[in-house]
Amino acid sequence: MERPAGNTRLTSARVAAGYRSQRAFAAALGVGVRQVRRWESAEPPWPRADQRRAIVRALGRDLESLGFSRPDGPDGGDSPDGHGPGAVRRDGASAELPESDGIGTRADRITAPAASAPVEDFRAATRSLRGRYGTVAPAVLHPATLAHAATGRELLRRTAGRDRLQAAGALAETLLLCGRIEFSTLRMPERAGRSWLRAHEVAREAGDPLLASAALAHAALVPGRNGHLDEASAEHLSDARAEAGRTRSASAEFLAWLDVVEAEREVRRGDTGAALRLIGHAEDVLSLGGERDGPEWFDWFGPGRLAAFKGGTLLGAGRLDRARETLLRSLPLLSSAGYGDRDGNGIGDGGGAVHAEDQVRTAVYGDLAEVEAAAGDPEAACGYACRAVGLLDVTSRAMDPERVREVREALMPHLHRECLRDLEEQLYGVPAAVGAFADRRV
Repeated sequence: MERPAGNTRLTSARVAAGYRSQRAFAAALGVGVRQVRRWESAEPPWPRADQRRAIVRALGRDLESLGFSRPDGPDGGDSPDGHGPGAVRRDGASAELPESDGIGTRADRITAPAASAPVEDFRAATRSLRGRYGTVAPAVLHPATLAHAATGRELLRRTAGRDRLQAAGALAETLLLCGRIEFSTLRMPERAGRSWLRAHEVAREAGDPLLASAALAHAALVPGRNGHLDEASAEHLSDARAEAGRTRSASAEFLAWLDVVEAEREVRRGDTGAALRLIGHAEDVLSLGGERDGPEWFDWFGPGRLAAFKGGTLLGAGRLDRARETLLRSLPLLSSAGYGDRDGNGIGDGGGAVHAEDQVRTAVYGDLAEVEAAAGDPEAACGYACRAVGLLDVTSRAMDPERVREVREALMPHLHRECLRDLEEQLYGVPAAVGAFADRRV
């Protein structure tokens, strides 16, 4: 049976306007990518008023010409007095509250509030900085993000009411990004931990439990003073789950990611069995799915990254065949999950997302090299290692030098092979990898 073509008029207009991917269009509109998928489906839902305005601004065409059918009502489903779903009364109060599970938050009770120009500019700059993660060198992006956070703190002091809530949410996102740069690329875990705990505080002030949960979950991976995960780490993760439980807006992807964070803690503690059980639960959560989109800032997790992490965990557990199978399965998931390939082909937007996925792909190739080295296939191991090193030129952070050393040392018995000599030459052609071998060259 053929699949329905979907809303081809919107898809064609989007591409013609320069938005090559649904993800790029979603970022421009400030919505989740799933919302764009729904609009490009065979039966697109009528957008909210603020979304309608954003679509018309982005594409320069009216909604009907883009394949949407106006529902009953003089204002596209809103009542004559403007008090339809998502409308805001003249006194500034929300005319209709979303469904609640009994524990409401300020963020849950606010539906598309208008923001002042300074706050909206700050939020737009926050989105722009987030989009540069993975494409701009950390030495450049980190100072810019710190300066933006300082602007946010000043804005927070000067605002009140809804403007303050929205400014706080954008500041929390900025601090979350600061921590990610500090932890993953600058190797500054203690500083990252401080950024994430501050992000948690500001997210709570913004009334955003998911953002608060994300900040605490990241902080759960910061080692204590002894270099190992301690009780504070366990408390952060427990509190992160509690924060996510305060709202019904958590997506399947977000809940699965919390399982993966806990799995990573178990890997670091040496319990790969517990980690694999948690990964299995995350896979079940993703397979069940759900109608809820993840928040716009939650852009670092998906099925491909879950498979990549699972493959690395299986490798650590010595289950080589399953590790190989899972790692190979992760590669097409990474390149088809709205990101495109290295050259910007496919459905990717050719920008930041491509580089972000290349970072994960680099680690997958490194894991595959370890798998094949342990399995006694030096030709395959060298091939994967060369692919990993080749990607170091297009990513802003190198594969962990210790990981590269481990692969190379596993291949030392095969030093006479041409493939290993080729790998050596390639390693010394990539500045990001030279430091890993400065004292190890034969």
